[in-house]
Amino acid sequence: MNPSQPTGATGATGGERVRADEESVLADLTGMLATLLDEYGLDDAEVRMETTFNRDLELESIDLVTLAGLLEERYGERVNFAEFLAGMEFDEIIELTVGRLVEHVVRSLEAAEAV
Repeated sequence: MNPSQPTGATGATGGERVRADEESVLADLTGMLATLLDEYGLDDAEVRMETTFNRDLELESIDLVTLAGLLEERYGERVNFAEFLAGMEFDEIIELTVGRLVEHVVRSLEAAEAV
């Protein structure tokens, strides 16, 4: 087990455990976003639950595709970001906050653990 990874629900590799609580998921997501934003020289952007992907972080649709890949790498198929976005109207996607995604990830991990 990787000591830098939190414990909790089973991770993408099957052997690792990933915690399904907002604080842990926010920390994971913040790390993913730092990786993404580093490409633009914005690795010092503050990420909070109310941070929006479009307005605050200025992410484009291609960045969301990259984020979907990072989420799958971390959580496996239990967190389907594309399906999550597909259920939204365009204006909801534009106003999507980090907190709303965190809540989705937590719910997805909890649902997968319950099965």
